[in-house]
Amino acid sequence: MKADYLTYRKATGVSILGLVLQTAQAVILLIYGILNRDQAAMTGGVIIGFGIPVWLGLAIVFDQHRRERLEAFEAEAIAASSGASNSVFDTGGEEFKVAARRLAGLHKFFLPGLSIFICIGLAVMAWLRFNVAKSHLAETDRHLTDPDGWGIAIGLTLAVIGFIFARFVSGMAKQAAWANLRGGAAYAVASSLIGLAIAVAHFVDYAGPDVIRIYLPIVLAGLMFIMAGEILLNLVLDLYRPRKPGQIPRPAFDSRILSFIAAPDRIAESISEAINYQLGFDVSSNWFYQLVSRRLGILVVVAIVVVWSLSALTVIQPHQRGMVLRFGQFTREMGPGLNLKLPWPLERVEIPEYSRKAADKPREILGYTTTGVRILDLGTPPPANTTSAILWTNDHVGEEVFQIVQPSRIDSASSARSDDPALRVESSAPAGAGLALVAVEIPMFYAVRDVKLFDSFAPPEMRDDMLAAVARRQIMQYLSHQSVDDIVGGDRQKLNAQIRTSVQAALDNLNPDPATGTPQGAGIDLLFVGITNAHPNKAVSQSFEKVVQADRNRESKIESARKDEIETLTKVVGSTELAFKISSEIQALEQMLTDKSTQAAIKDQELKIQQLLESAGGSAAELVAKAKAERWTRHMGERGRASRYAGQIAAYEASPLVFQAGEYFQALRAAMTGARVYIVNDKVADLRIQAELQDVDTGVGVFRDRSESPKDY
Repeated sequence: MKADYLTYRKATGVSILGLVLQTAQAVILLIYGILNRDQAAMTGGVIIGFGIPVWLGLAIVFDQHRRERLEAFEAEAIAASSGASNSVFDTGGEEFKVAARRLAGLHKFFLPGLSIFICIGLAVMAWLRFNVAKSHLAETDRHLTDPDGWGIAIGLTLAVIGFIFARFVSGMAKQAAWANLRGGAAYAVASSLIGLAIAVAHFVDYAGPDVIRIYLPIVLAGLMFIMAGEILLNLVLDLYRPRKPGQIPRPAFDSRILSFIAAPDRIAESISEAINYQLGFDVSSNWFYQLVSRRLGILVVVAIVVVWSLSALTVIQPHQRGMVLRFGQFTREMGPGLNLKLPWPLERVEIPEYSRKAADKPREILGYTTTGVRILDLGTPPPANTTSAILWTNDHVGEEVFQIVQPSRIDSASSARSDDPALRVESSAPAGAGLALVAVEIPMFYAVRDVKLFDSFAPPEMRDDMLAAVARRQIMQYLSHQSVDDIVGGDRQKLNAQIRTSVQAALDNLNPDPATGTPQGAGIDLLFVGITNAHPNKAVSQSFEKVVQADRNRESKIESARKDEIETLTKVVGSTELAFKISSEIQALEQMLTDKSTQAAIKDQELKIQQLLESAGGSAAELVAKAKAERWTRHMGERGRASRYAGQIAAYEASPLVFQAGEYFQALRAAMTGARVYIVNDKVADLRIQAELQDVDTGVGVFRDRSESPKDY
């Protein structure tokens, strides 16, 4: 085809038509997305909107091509006129080719600059729309409006118009003069694919799950990233690509990937040419190729039927259970394994899902499952740090959940544990006075027993919240009657059994039957619910530990006293059992004395106690034996004195004077023992006595007993 100005004028008109269609598609899709809060439609509208500068740039370039052809035609006409060789303008005419220079400038600067603008815009909008889609995915109220006919109609309209126009433009682009129309055809087919994706997402949401509508914005944002990366790669490769004289350069915004989708026949031709070149013969003339070409429609129909028939097979994972819905009505339940059903859309299988809220995703044993073992944290979440020791004084989690319980009764509990009634101290505080707060970790493990009941008692995004609310209410009511001692150090197995019974009963009262009003339950089985860890607030944990430490010190002192008791009783009587027996016999004797029992009974009891003391092997038996020895010594001494006194009486009766003289001289002897006696004449008036007052015993008997008589030395 001759590239004259009429050719480029037609390309300019097609570019303007593409500009109008691209603008209308982008505006319609953006308005629909904003009104219906459809993130996929808004992202698709942004992508289609980037085709507006592409078509505008192509219109400007093709119009400049038209002007350049007109300028060249005029130059050729002047050169062909008579006398042209004598014209003052006959200097080669290069300085008069204004349109050609402008066209060269457009290809050298305008189209690369436009490509850079589109690349940056796609990258920035891809990043923004990806963040919006990701945050929208994590929102609590992230569900879109109910699918309607507008979404399907608009999507199909964009798909049909975009595909037809892209095929038309790609057909024109086969001509060398219109080759740059491939860039516009790429964005036209992009609008077609986006419209088809939106229509399919709405249709799938209407027929079943809305997973495509939820994740489609992220996919479209990824498409923008790919388109921006391809433009950047084309810009880099164009710097090193050799240029032939007279060849029109291909703009960087011309997507090779989308161009292939716009012209799939060119893909087949390219593959056929490559195979023919490699094999050395024409594959397209082969009988097999011709057979496939003639029966291609039948093969496509058979493939569609086979693929549709495969929808009758459903695989349920081992940790899942599914519900078979026939035209939206529950028919039966499917277990794990390969199952048969009617093809879609006659029957479809639904598996109960978790809420998609990222903040409410519970911890699980088997990973992200639908009907496997699940865990809900009903109290304080478990500590994140599991590599070091977890103490009451450590930081556990960012925000702990405290339960209201009864105050501690540690004093009365400790007194009740004492065996000695004298050590028991009754608490003066009234029962239930004050409150206490305890952080308790209470995980709830459960599994789905009845999929239908589990799916019907609440919407997917509210099931875990409702289960947690019911369970927390029962736990709060139960713990409010327990003391902090019972929670922290009580019989935890008994507490967990009572908690599980209470929570299971509350869950069984959910989901009343609409017809009879009888509770059907939530369709789950509690595998475990109970207290796994409990601790007071970090601010009071040290004071709490001081109370516990004081109680332990008190117990230690009691045990030390018991040790002293055992040691003392063992030293006294040899064993604690014998000591308690003797003590009880002594108390019995005191009771007999109080009751004024007979003397014979009292004597027998005293003898019994004496025999017990004598049989004891401790200090008591030693004291009894020593007392007996002293009594015997004193008894015999007194008996000897009595016998001597009887002899003195007999001697006195025999001779009183002799007895008296003997006693007198015996007394003098006792009085004069150790004394200096001087015998003098009592008639001497002047008596002078010279005495040597030096102790005759000095240096000889210093260490002797002064009470002994000198005659002993």
